[in-house]
Amino acid sequence: MELIIFLIIGALAGFAAGLFGVGGGTIIVPLLFIVFTQMGYSPDNIMHLALGTSLATIIITSISSLMAHNKKGAVMWPVFKNLAPGLAVGCFLGAGIAGQISGLYLQLIVGVFLLWVAYKMFFGGKKQLASRATNASSANDANTELPSKPKQLAAGGVIGIASAIFGIGGGSLTVPYLTRYGVVMQKAVGTSAACGLPIAIAGALGFMFFGMQQQVNVPNTIGFVHIYAFLGISVMSFFTAKLGAKVAHILSPALLKKCFAILLTVVGCYFIFKGVL
Repeated sequence: MELIIFLIIGALAGFAAGLFGVGGGTIIVPLLFIVFTQMGYSPDNIMHLALGTSLATIIITSISSLMAHNKKGAVMWPVFKNLAPGLAVGCFLGAGIAGQISGLYLQLIVGVFLLWVAYKMFFGGKKQLASRATNASSANDANTELPSKPKQLAAGGVIGIASAIFGIGGGSLTVPYLTRYGVVMQKAVGTSAACGLPIAIAGALGFMFFGMQQQVNVPNTIGFVHIYAFLGISVMSFFTAKLGAKVAHILSPALLKKCFAILLTVVGCYFIFKGVL
């Protein structure tokens, strides 16, 4: 029965990720939080399990996304090589930091993050369109002036830590970082997709390792990663993401983003409300 529930979550998460053009973690974490709560798991572990499992599922989806973007030549591999070590180390350490934060505070932190993402999606549409128009005027990377390798490494560390605490693949942070320095949107998204892999692997391993240190008493888990949830969500989201992307091309992108922003606002407020109470 549990596996069926997780297959349904995977189908919803994948479809929504493809439909709204966001990372699956933004969808998976709230859904897992609700399901784990209904299953009666300890409130101290629910948020950690949702974050760790979310990062584990992103391993599969990031591989699929990476391959698709690489075929189009949209991955800046030299930039990836500079960011990846910091991303991996930062995300592993971020899992350790998250493990030391109580479930209540993690809930509040993720709630605020979801509200921030909702704000960016609702009010940032025009800015993103303007940015894409500007980037489209340049067919090469002549305007790209990225920081030095040590600074990119440090930036990767910060993005990695934040990704672990929020349970995301880092796209919400990596894309703005790259576009800020003149990287065209298509390559920023493609490189961000590649960066999601070291984030997801290191984050999942980190939540497993630090979860085992705390001896989490939840069935079918390795540390803070729920195995059934990982399998069910990974399998279904891989297929339904493509369906969501097809539907997205039929509907209005602006309307879709606003609708999703409203949904994130509701979920973010729910997290904060539950945390305060």
